[in-house]
Amino acid sequence: MTQPNYLDYYTILPLITLIVWSCVLLLVDLFIPKKQKGWTAFLAALGLAITLGLTITQIGLNNAGFSGMVLVDGFSTFANVLLLASGLLGIALAFGYTRRMGIERGEYYTLLIFSVSGMMLMTQAADLIIVFLALELLSIPLYVLAAFARPNPQSQEAGVKYFLLGAFATGFVVYGTALVFGATGTTSLSGIFYAVSNGASILLLTIGAALILVGFGFKVAAVPFHMWTPDVYEGAPTAVTAFMSSGAKIAGFAALLRVFSTAFPALSTDISDILWVFAALTMVVGNLTAISQTNIKRMLAYSSIAHAGYILMAFVPYGNQEVGSVSVAAGLFYLVTYVLTNFGTWAVVITLEKAEGKGLEINDYAGLAKKYPALAAAMTVFMLSFIGFPPTLGMVGKFYLFRAAIAGGYNGLAIIGVVTSLISAYYYLRVVVTMYMREGDPTIEREPWLGVTTAVTAIATVVLSFVPQFLFLLASTAIIR
Repeated sequence: MTQPNYLDYYTILPLITLIVWSCVLLLVDLFIPKKQKGWTAFLAALGLAITLGLTITQIGLNNAGFSGMVLVDGFSTFANVLLLASGLLGIALAFGYTRRMGIERGEYYTLLIFSVSGMMLMTQAADLIIVFLALELLSIPLYVLAAFARPNPQSQEAGVKYFLLGAFATGFVVYGTALVFGATGTTSLSGIFYAVSNGASILLLTIGAALILVGFGFKVAAVPFHMWTPDVYEGAPTAVTAFMSSGAKIAGFAALLRVFSTAFPALSTDISDILWVFAALTMVVGNLTAISQTNIKRMLAYSSIAHAGYILMAFVPYGNQEVGSVSVAAGLFYLVTYVLTNFGTWAVVITLEKAEGKGLEINDYAGLAKKYPALAAAMTVFMLSFIGFPPTLGMVGKFYLFRAAIAGGYNGLAIIGVVTSLISAYYYLRVVVTMYMREGDPTIEREPWLGVTTAVTAIATVVLSFVPQFLFLLASTAIIR
């Protein structure tokens, strides 16, 4: 082990900056009066913005640090930009929401930043030990944030459920890492690849990889590791749910791609078959279960599960040299699509939500189009994007996904994706029908940052659908080679 040098530290400079900023903010917040916690939110956003700027300066950099344990490349930079943007959107949604719900505390923003730090480390991890550390760093703040609305029993229940099941899933990752180490004698992703090439035990390696896949399956809410999602999404503060549903997915899929494309390409055939089953089950179960939901948060929870299945579809042909890169680029493109649409949808939900969980039934959206036409139009855009209906970015994203699946020879999976998208139209359009065709008198909370988030994401969802090429090009250049 060599002594770290400046190149090692430059590899994780944005991450170091964000973690140091978080620690300082934790101390500074002690001196900010309770009624002025908006300053904490501003400083948290400033820290994320500075880190985003540093991350952008690393575009084109391809370097390994700390004896190859962390990497900075096009993939990590792409994912980190998306994560930092998610953090900024998460603060925008939480700024007025926490005050309105009586849960405004400075620790909220510090915990959010620490979670983003763990997610960023996850995208750069090139060693299974670092993957585990990143998983804990991103998860523990989320456990606390899920239970942040104390003394609300639903929020406390959400935090406990998420913690217990999350700890159980982390155990799978640790045990899988131990088996992989036993088979190869290393936890380095590149070292594992070379050990397999030199005749390491395939049986132990396969079992270890399967256990690691279970842990990642929990983090991205793939069936059958999704059971925590509806209760946690419903019970957690809505601003937390919005951030969690986007950030955790980005980090989980980034780790999935990094680990399995680098360390386990020899198992690509076996893993692809397992991912095929996971993707199909996740799309079917998520969409079918969402149909019966009347609570908007639970409906979006099952919607989130379904979209994890669509993104998993892109990872099925990753071992195919001819179409693997295009397929994964389609998955990264869809992640961007999902993040934009998801934050916009949750911004509308927060706008209508009242204290004590009121305003969260789909029936509460009756009459929204008549009273607040702009808000209803934005929600319609998001619902159409989730379905994959033009002219929205969701349509382009699903087109890329289905095209990649067919090119890889997975016609059956593409058919399942199309059919489940048609099924999803029922519950997404139910929201639109309620807004436009039922009488009601909804009231909203007018908060500047909520309005900005809703407008920007809605406009981006439509406008980018006409010029998606540059975004797909960015996703293509971010592929791990």
